[in-house]
Amino acid sequence: MPSARQHAIDIVRTLRERGFQAYLCGGCVRDLLLERQPADYDVTTDATPDQVMRIFPETYAVGAQFGVVLVPIPQDDRSPDEPAISPDDTVASASLPFAKADVVEVATFRSDVSYTDGRHPDAVRFSKDPREDVERRDFTINGLLMDPISGEVLDFVGGRADLEAHIVRAIGDPERRFTEDKLRMLRAVRFAARFGYAIDGATFRAIQKLAPQIHQVSAERIRDELTKMLTEGHARQAFLLLDESGLLREVLPEIAAMKGVEQPPQYHPEGDVFVHTLLLLENLPHPCSPTLAWGALLHDVGKPATFRVAPDRIRFDGHVEVGVKMGEAVCRRLRFSNDDTGRILALIDNHMRFAHVLQMKESTLKKFLRMPQFDEHLELHRLDCQASHAILTAYEFAKEKLASIPPEKMRPAPLVTGDDLIAAGYRPGPLFKEILTAVEDGQLEGRLQSKEEAMQFVEHEFAPQ
Repeated sequence: MPSARQHAIDIVRTLRERGFQAYLCGGCVRDLLLERQPADYDVTTDATPDQVMRIFPETYAVGAQFGVVLVPIPQDDRSPDEPAISPDDTVASASLPFAKADVVEVATFRSDVSYTDGRHPDAVRFSKDPREDVERRDFTINGLLMDPISGEVLDFVGGRADLEAHIVRAIGDPERRFTEDKLRMLRAVRFAARFGYAIDGATFRAIQKLAPQIHQVSAERIRDELTKMLTEGHARQAFLLLDESGLLREVLPEIAAMKGVEQPPQYHPEGDVFVHTLLLLENLPHPCSPTLAWGALLHDVGKPATFRVAPDRIRFDGHVEVGVKMGEAVCRRLRFSNDDTGRILALIDNHMRFAHVLQMKESTLKKFLRMPQFDEHLELHRLDCQASHAILTAYEFAKEKLASIPPEKMRPAPLVTGDDLIAAGYRPGPLFKEILTAVEDGQLEGRLQSKEEAMQFVEHEFAPQ
C-alpha cells in the first residue's frame, strides 16, 4: 500500500498528465516546511469535481458542491476486506469506512461568495487561478502551495515569512475570515498553542471582537476543536489564549469561573483553581486520551459553586457531587457520546477517593482498583498531586497494589450465585444484591474461600424470607 504522501504525489502527477494544475496545499505543506510529519495530505487543482471523479473512478464526493472529493488509496492496494467505493457515493465524513490519513482530499480552486450561516459558503465559483483559491483560506501559514515533484512552493500570502516569524495571521481581512467561519477563531488559538506561535495583533483583536459569535458554530465542531487543544500537547497555552481572547467564557464559562477562586494553601500552594487546572493541563501525557484530558479539565469544576471560608480553612464541601452534575451539563452541551460522558463523569466522581486508599478495606480497595479504565483514574490522581502538594503516597500505593494483586484475586469467580440462593430457599428480590455483595466482600477479603463457607455465612447472616 503506498503511503499517503506518495498517494498525494501520484494524484498530482496524474492530474497534470491530464492537463490540469495541481498542488499540495494546506497543513501538509506547512508541516513539510516545518519538517514535521503531516497527519494527512490535501491537493488543490483547477479540475472540477466531475473531472476529478472521472479521472479517479473510486472516490467519495463528500463535498462536491463545494469542490471537494476524497480519493482513497486505490482498491488494488487495499485489503480484500475493505469496502468497495462507488463513484456516485456522497456521504458524511463521519461515516467513511477509513481514516482521513488513508485518503487525499482533492479540492477545486474556488472563490466563496458569502457565508450567511457562519460555516458554509452560500455559493462557490470554481476558478482557474490558484491565487484566488488561496486568498479565501484561513491563515497564511495554511495558505502555501507546493509542487511535490519539483519541491517549488507557491506563496501568495506571505506564509513562509510568518512561519519564520512564528506568527498565526489571518489571510486578508481577519474579521471577514472569521465571519466566514467562526470556528477559525478556535483554530487560530489551537495553531498558536501547537506551534508556540504568537497570534498577529489584528487577527487577535478580531477574535476578541467576534468571540461572542462562536455560538453560531455547532457544538460538535467546538467540542472537536477543544479536544484537539487538550490532546495535542500544548493544552495550558491553548487555554491561556482562550481566556485572553474572550473565547473561554463563551465556550466553557465553567472553566472561566475558576479564575480567582482561592484554595487552602496547605493543600494547594500553587494558587487558585484556574492555576491548578492549568498545571494539570500542562502535564497531560502526550499522546493523551480525550476522556482523560477532559476529566483533568473538569475534575474541579464544582469548586467555584461550593467555595466557602470556614473557621479552619477554605472548604469546597460537596464539590465532587456538584462537579459531576456540572460536568454532565458540559458533556451534554458539547454532544459527547454516552460512553465518553460516562468515562469523564467517572473521573470527576472518583478523583477524591484516592485520599482514602490507604485506609480502604481489602474488598473496597479491590473494587476501586478494578474500575473500568482505572489507568485513567490513576493518571488523573498523579496529575492532581503534581499540580498541588506533590505528595504521591496514595498514587504509589495504588500502583503497587494494582501490580501485585493477581487478576483472579482482584476479580474472582463468584462463590455464590442467584440460583444457589433460590435453591437454598431465598426469594428473588432486593435482598439478593445485598447477600451477593456481602459474599463477594468476604471473598475479596479472604474470609470466604469456598462455596460451602459462603453458604454457611449466608445462612448465618441472612435468614430466608
